[in-house]
Amino acid sequence: MVAALAAGILTAGSGAASAGDQCGGASWYGPGFHGKTAASGQRFDQNAMTAAHKTLPFGTVVRVVDQRTGKSVKVTINDRGPFHKGRIIDLSKAAATKLGIRNAGTGKVCITRV
Repeated sequence: MVAALAAGILTAGSGAASAGDQCGGASWYGPGFHGKTAASGQRFDQNAMTAAHKTLPFGTVVRVVDQRTGKSVKVTINDRGPFHKGRIIDLSKAAATKLGIRNAGTGKVCITRV
């Protein structure tokens, strides 16, 4: 399990709740992308509860839990990213605000498919 945690990916064999759970860094985006076309073809809305993930299918709903505070949000994957090492998800401005990581810019989270 330690190797799986170090890699930032939990698998069913590592004691995770379900296959596909991940833990790692989260960041957020909004201004500058608001109104532009996301990878899914939808218009990006920084005020919607959405996120970017490298591989999860568009339309997938995930619960994002801040490891420090335990706060959680549900977001729908509609874009690709993040493209920074160690980060597993890019949250919309609204999702980052609700989770409480917007001011910090990044946070440590775990995500689980809902």
